[in-house]
Amino acid sequence: MRYDTALLAVLLAALLVSGVNAYRTRTLMDGMTGMAPANTMSLPGIDVRPTGMPEYGAELGVSYDDVTLEDQARSERAIARLAALEELTLTPEQKARYIAIASQISCEYCCGAAAIISKSGEPACGCTHSGAMRGLAKHLIQKGTYSNDEILEELGKWKVLFFPEQHSQKAAVLQSQGIPLTYINLASNAYRGIGSGGAGMAGGC
Repeated sequence: MRYDTALLAVLLAALLVSGVNAYRTRTLMDGMTGMAPANTMSLPGIDVRPTGMPEYGAELGVSYDDVTLEDQARSERAIARLAALEELTLTPEQKARYIAIASQISCEYCCGAAAIISKSGEPACGCTHSGAMRGLAKHLIQKGTYSNDEILEELGKWKVLFFPEQHSQKAAVLQSQGIPLTYINLASNAYRGIGSGGAGMAGGC
């Protein structure tokens, strides 16, 4: 009889411990339901691609619509036209503007350079996207009708076209943080690293 009583006591204790553990586990799981680390959450992207032809488009034979993930050959032709402008020669005054502008933007989705140029104005990244931005910057500086910010904005527009998915995600993050969706904010180094999700690019590195 004593043996049966002791055995029953052990079984009851085991059941009690098991029940408590099960309750704690369920409570913990219930508390975690619907929760996820902040860095795993994603926001729906925003299409920020420019469309149509820029003011200089007819002169250079390019349109924003030329650069698309759906037609890589067409994209590469447009990029090549802009990159060819990199051979333009600038005056010392123009070069100072060029360095001030181009040092504010990079091609981080294709290469890891801090900017598309070095501090002395030499190319810092060999990809075609960087060459296109450098070439366009030189051309617009030579025209003499664009301010530094206007040129940087144009470079930003083309960079958004080169990497549409990355900038779509970045736009959503900037908007969620109350940051104005300008092409300078989107594509310059001002908010580099924010919303770096997405993949794919128009043209090749």
